[in-house]
Amino acid sequence: MYADHKARRKTVRDIAKLKGERPIVSLTAYTAPMANWLDDHVDFLLVGDSLDMVLYGFESTTGMTLDIMIEHTKAVMRGSQKAMVIIDLPFGTYEESPEVAFHNAAQAVKNSGCAAVKLEGGVEMAETIRYLTDRKVAVLAHIGLKPQAVNVMGGYVAQGRTEDSWGPILEDARAVQEAGAFAVVLEGVTEPLAQKITEELDIPTIGIGAGKYCDGQILVTEDMLGLFPGNPKFVKRYAEMGKMIDEAIQQYAEEVKSRAFPGTEHTYAMKTEK
Repeated sequence: MYADHKARRKTVRDIAKLKGERPIVSLTAYTAPMANWLDDHVDFLLVGDSLDMVLYGFESTTGMTLDIMIEHTKAVMRGSQKAMVIIDLPFGTYEESPEVAFHNAAQAVKNSGCAAVKLEGGVEMAETIRYLTDRKVAVLAHIGLKPQAVNVMGGYVAQGRTEDSWGPILEDARAVQEAGAFAVVLEGVTEPLAQKITEELDIPTIGIGAGKYCDGQILVTEDMLGLFPGNPKFVKRYAEMGKMIDEAIQQYAEEVKSRAFPGTEHTYAMKTEK
């Protein structure tokens, strides 16, 4: 079922070349089975710290640890063979200094085998991004709505709703490109602002809640598959897997209670003695 690692994985250079050619396809993955299902259809997989909420049931992403992120990234690497894999650096692992960021990023890449790290922040993280890229760590930047900073941003609030608020976000975009990021996630920003950033930058923009003019799109896989009852405005539900799972489990429970399951076809018979 899982990857044999004989196929060539996409690289940072492959992703960069897609700007202006076709939209980049990306989704999150946290486990080997999910990575295996997604591998044929995406350009890169993000092992997002959203797994803190999706798999572990927390209300935000701020409690995730680097060790847990690395283990999930190793699983995604085992489950895929074509997609480039990127690991999110969790809150508290890169903000202190460029040196601390490099230590943790290097450990993440070395121990998981992934191609790049993602970190949140624009102008304030430019020095760190430069420090990492100068030391051969590829960086996917993340600006706009920053989930790890939700406590200081006042919640999950869309950014750039008025044109006079665009300045700092544009500065962030320019700063991360100048610092060496190979691409940048634009989260929760208005479509006109995302379009302006995409047109101005030479590196690809990956949108999540940022409209159709970005160079690519990313969603949390479990959101687009309908595994949870509610989703943010920007999520399109491509399936209702949660409903299917609920119906299947309900049927199983009813059949167990009525002894309809297991049937004869699910039971081992005695061997006939000769």
